[in-house]
Amino acid sequence: MKSITLIFSVLLSFIQPAISQDNTKPFVLGVIDEIQSTELNEKRTLNIYLPEGYSKNDTTKYPVIYLLDGSADEDFIHVVGLVQFDNFEWINRVPKCIVVGIATVDRRRDFTFPSTVESERKNYPTTGHSDKFISFLEKELQPFIEKKYHANSSKTIISQSLGGLLLSEILLKKPELFNKYIVISPSLWWDKASILNQSFAALKAISKSTDIYIAVGKEGLTPTDPPRVMEVDANLLEEKFRMLKNSELRITLDYLPGEDHATISHQALYNAFLVVFKN
Repeated sequence: MKSITLIFSVLLSFIQPAISQDNTKPFVLGVIDEIQSTELNEKRTLNIYLPEGYSKNDTTKYPVIYLLDGSADEDFIHVVGLVQFDNFEWINRVPKCIVVGIATVDRRRDFTFPSTVESERKNYPTTGHSDKFISFLEKELQPFIEKKYHANSSKTIISQSLGGLLLSEILLKKPELFNKYIVISPSLWWDKASILNQSFAALKAISKSTDIYIAVGKEGLTPTDPPRVMEVDANLLEEKFRMLKNSELRITLDYLPGEDHATISHQALYNAFLVVFKN
């Protein structure tokens, strides 16, 4: 796969009008890579941040943070900024990490399992293919990153809303895929919140240390009939995890009443990094 430099042009003319354009330089944040997916039958774009000091010729390996909704105009820049800030040596809250932003194609298709609710199937006809996306993460993306980049065994995944639903499904079916889960404002209402009625037997049996951070704000009612309360659903999910009584699970529920579904991500991520990387 061919890597292309990811360039975000800093337009200095807005800040320093007196400087001619001849003196401007590109501001490089990372690289754009591509992976052809057989599972998804399409090419997917990856935005990748490599930490300071990263070198192809070095043997140092780094934790990897996988970010859903990882397009440049979605969450990639915000998450990378926080990761870079937190791994300054005078702060040292997060180790130097590789960040893999998975650019979005169709969130509803990739992040939801099939629904039994007729209105959900009718209103969102592409939904219900999370199984293929999970297979893409497991069989294609992780091996691709581990072969091409200096990745160690630490794998974090971050997502919000329908992406939080997907992370909950991964914890239900294949919890060993990652060892740190940052689940923000999960849309557990999908399919009448059927995921809350499932048995998390695979997570109960997991034998490696796994951090699960769940954040929820003042979310309001869900777009369902009857409506649900997302804060309640997040509490129910956390209770299910605690009832597993697996000492390998480190579970945190973070209620942020000052934030809503649109504003929660920055505060949640700041808190989450303090929790999941403290060990």
